[in-house]
Amino acid sequence: MTNRCSWVKESNPLYIAYHDEEWGKPVYQDQALFELLMLEGYQAGLSWETILNKREAFRQAFHQYEITKVADMTDQELEALLANPAIVRHRGKLWATRGNAQAFLKVQEEFGSFKEYLWAFVGGEPQVNSVPDSKALPAKTALSETISRDLKKRGFKFTGPVAIYSYLQAAGLINDHEESCDYKYR
Repeated sequence: MTNRCSWVKESNPLYIAYHDEEWGKPVYQDQALFELLMLEGYQAGLSWETILNKREAFRQAFHQYEITKVADMTDQELEALLANPAIVRHRGKLWATRGNAQAFLKVQEEFGSFKEYLWAFVGGEPQVNSVPDSKALPAKTALSETISRDLKKRGFKFTGPVAIYSYLQAAGLINDHEESCDYKYR
């Protein structure tokens, strides 16, 4: 039997696959980092299960998260997405996706890549935490507050400290798998 973190919904194959194949695994590709950042923003006020169930539709709606294509989306394209029931139809979040892509491109220009910018906050190495149970996890940390402030200063939206802490976990900058989880050290 496989041991997973207690937050995994064993009844949802998407949850299982996300936990087993992605969550906490270091991400170094800018396009994947952009997608995860957008997904965390979409999740604000919703369940992660809702976002996972809509993930493929989001990819289709936002050009597979090709950053320059998203940055160049027109108001008309974004407006049309409001009629798409397969995604979260929240005007602010949809327009923020384009704005965040534009901000993301500026970070790439300044630092050479978003990866270089982001991973510098943890010295280039994942922080592996000792987590007895997911109930012991904080919603945010000083690190997520620092990154959130910096992203907001750079023009990013829907990147509050709680969303950023989840993002750091998802992108593997912080490994918060429970101690009993078989996926803790990969």
